Formats: sequence, C-alpha cells, structure tokens
Amino acid sequence: MSITTETVKSHLKDPAIFCCQRKKGLVIGPADLEDPDLFEDMMEAGLLTLSEEGLTIEQVLGAVLITDCDALSPILPTMVDTVKQPVAEEKKKTPEKAEEKSQSKITGEKEDKVLRTLVKRYYKVTDVVTGDITSFENGVVTIDRKLMEEALQADPIVKEIKIDVIKPEERHIHTDTIMDVCPVAAKVEGSLGEGITNVLEGAVFMLTGVDEDGTQVHEFGSSEGFLDERMAFGNPGCADEEDIIIRVEAVVQRLTGMERRGPYAAHKCEDVIIQAVRNVLRKTTDVPVREELCKDVKKYDKPRVVLVKEIMGQGAMHDNILCPTEPCGVPGGQKNVDLGNVPLMLSPNEVRDGGIHALTCIGPATKEMTRHYFREPLVEALAEDKELDLIGVIFVGSPQVNDEKAFVSERLGAWIETMDIEGAVVTTEGFGNNHIDFTSHIEQIGKRDIPVVGVSFCAYQGQLVVGNKYADAMIEINKDKEGFENEIAGCSEICPKDAARAVQMLKNKMMGVEIKPASRKWSQEVIDNNNRLLGL
Repeated sequence: MSITTETVKSHLKDPAIFCCQRKKGLVIGPADLEDPDLFEDMMEAGLLTLSEEGLTIEQVLGAVLITDCDALSPILPTMVDTVKQPVAEEKKKTPEKAEEKSQSKITGEKEDKVLRTLVKRYYKVTDVVTGDITSFENGVVTIDRKLMEEALQADPIVKEIKIDVIKPEERHIHTDTIMDVCPVAAKVEGSLGEGITNVLEGAVFMLTGVDEDGTQVHEFGSSEGFLDERMAFGNPGCADEEDIIIRVEAVVQRLTGMERRGPYAAHKCEDVIIQAVRNVLRKTTDVPVREELCKDVKKYDKPRVVLVKEIMGQGAMHDNILCPTEPCGVPGGQKNVDLGNVPLMLSPNEVRDGGIHALTCIGPATKEMTRHYFREPLVEALAEDKELDLIGVIFVGSPQVNDEKAFVSERLGAWIETMDIEGAVVTTEGFGNNHIDFTSHIEQIGKRDIPVVGVSFCAYQGQLVVGNKYADAMIEINKDKEGFENEIAGCSEICPKDAARAVQMLKNKMMGVEIKPASRKWSQEVIDNNNRLLGL
C-alpha cells in the first residue's frame, strides 16, 4: 500500500521502497512508494529486504527512474538520475502557546489557594470476628451475624448471603469470582471530599458472586480459583499482603448475573453490612495510627491539567456509582449508565474520599475495583505534583452504541476546551470496545491543541484496533509476562510506576520534547527502560 501525500512528511528519513512495478522514465512521487509503517510486517513475512545502500524517501522524491524496477525493491543511487541531499533536521521548537504558558508558570508569584481539605484518619485492625453485635474496639472488628438476614432485605434478587473472615495466612482457599474489593470508610465531618473520614487499615471487604445455577458473575474472564493465586495483592485496588479479608459471598437470581440488576443487587446487600461497620467506625474512641491530609489546591502559576477516566457504561454488567453519600458506598449515588454516560467532574479529593463505587464485572486483571479509586495512583501523582495544577477528574462512561460514543466524546472535548486546559491524561480500564471511546477522547482533546497522554492495557491481547495521529504518547499498564488478560484480579490496573511515567510523559509533551514512536509490538523492555530513566 503506497504512502499518502498527507503522511509523507513524517517518513522523509525512512527507506524508499517501490510499492509496485515501475517503468523507466517515471518521476517518483509518494504514490509510488510503500508505506514504511508496513516494513516490519513485510520483513517478518520475508517479502522485503532493506539495503544499506538504499536511499531515503526525501532523497528520491521528484527524481527520474532510469531503469525498470520490481515491487518492494529498495531504491538505489544507480536507479535514479539524481539524488537529493537530505535536509538537516531543525531543532524542534516548543509551540509558542505552550512555551509562553510554561514559562509564565515558572516565574509566577500568585500564592496557591487551598479550596478544600480532607483528613483521612486510619485505624489499625488487629482482628475481625463475628458475634452478636457490630463493634470496633481496641482494633477488633466484630460483625453481627444477623446482618446477613438484614442484608437480604436490600434486594430480592439476592437469594443468599454468606460472610466469612480470611486471615493473610489462610488465603489458599477457593473463591468465586472477585466482583469487588471495598475499603471501610465513614464520614465523621463534612461532605464527600472534605472534612474528616475514618478509615479501617488492615481489613477490607471482598464481594464474590454466583447465580442460583452456580454460574460465576463475570463477563470477560473469571477470577475464581484459589484466592492466593487470583488476586494481585498489594496493587491499589486489591487487598494488601497483610490485610484481613471480610468475604461476602452473594448468590443472585438465576440468569441475572449478566444483567445490571444482578451485580448491583449484590453490591447493595454487601453495603448493608459495610454500613453497619461504618456506623461504629464513625464513633470509635480508638486512637488513629496515622492521618493523611488531602488538599484540593488551586495552583495559579502552574499549567492547568485534567485527568480523564473512562469508565464502563455499556449496560449489562458495565456500570459504576458516582458520589454516594458515604465513602465508597452505594446509597445516594448515581449510576453513570442512567446519566447517559456524559462526562462528570469530581474534585481530586472527592475521588480520594471514595467518590466512585465500582460495579463492573469486566476482565479481572484490568478491572478498577472500588479500592482502586480510593487510592488511585494517577490522582495522587497529579494532585501532589508541584509543577502541575490538577483542575479535576472527569469521569466519562463508555456507551455500547457508536453514535452515543461519539456524542459523549464530543461533549468531553467541547467541555475541556472551555476550561483553558494545557494538558490531559486519559485512562481506560479493560480493552477492545472501549478503546473506540478511548482513542476518540484523545482525538477530541488533541485536535484542540491540548497535549494529551493515554494510559491503557494493550500489550499483546488488547492491542488498539483504532487510532489517530494524536495517540502518540501512550502508557502501557500490562503486568502479565505474556501480555494477556490473565484473570488475576487487579493485576494490570494502574500502579504508582505507571502513574509516574504518565506524569513525566505529559510534562515532556507539554514542553515540546520529542516522544519517540512506539514499536509496532508490545515490549516489556521499553517499559523497564523508561522506569529506569525515572529511577523507579
């Protein structure tokens, strides 16, 4: 396939190869030359061999062919009447707009303004037991056994609820598919994103589910199996290595596991139990082991950036709850599917205070569970970066229908344009269908001359099936050695190292630093080299 006149400028330094047979006397133009993007595949297939004596595209354009040539032949100096001298590459200049803004941010004098403050007080859990009441005293969480009966009243779709406690040394036990990992956090003062929130440290809830026929509640792959083998312990959305896991096993109505109402019902019932623990945590007299101070800060003299998080919204099992009443809770929140998947802005503190409860049952490895949002690495990295002003976090759903995908993506671009944004990071969980939205979001932002970086699982199995010229700065988050969705819960979610690479790439792009094109095939070596450059 010949190169186009629109893309020839980006390939002037690449080898010149005829795409088809050409006759003596031809004046060589772009339509006569093979697209360099296809060279690697052609060489692997044995269809093309490059020559060290071969000329580049810029050396042959406009030259006259003095001999007949076959298809996929490198163009040598002896084949043309003249060889043009290559033009020396000019040093890439930072676009005037970006240069002016970045320089002004360095020397500004206006003082930062704290918009809101959140204090997260952490209380250490030493043990979890079941009993006749729900309490939290001296580090021990007691869960009332009667809560299982109360939880069943939350939704008739759930037919059975079981609770058990799994200590770190007891994890080699069978588990049904892991639907969610949820921290226990309770508002003590203020609303979501400000005031005081009490948090349990050392214990999390884990929701699993099957229907009445024993069918696992999952969509693209199930994480059922031995628990110690089916979760990436220590990753942001998962249980940590020393966490006590409070497992809630839900059995939902037959054939509802693949509908929105099935998983949602399981989450509602689990939240009844979690809420009982929140209520005692809110009033605890224990002494916190640490406090985390989170601030939403307006940095007047720093570049304005935004984090765009594409979340599942394709109906069926793909849904999320935004802005619940309690941190990481269910009641009081709105489901993004019901809102039409249109973009919604949360402050960084609202996200860090449990502003998202994840309902999605997509592939386990790439799923961002509720705990992930509670300690989302990119929110932390961007909010705490002293050189960037994180305006907020935009959540945009991924609809099923292409027309709807285009609509929400266009609204996202139009909204960002009005905000005078100078840089953006776009993330997505999962892969495949939602990559259509993902690349569209990048295009809508990029075509407005806003530097943008994409963050996604692609690797081998999730390679992008669509793209555009603005998707030139991408962060790969795969953690599987073979590049697959390996059905280990939380394995390939965004982790701190991924966030660090994304922030640095965004800064580079905003400053006009050249970003080298990625290789055509996923390579862990590229990721490892970039991590080493950042000292990670």
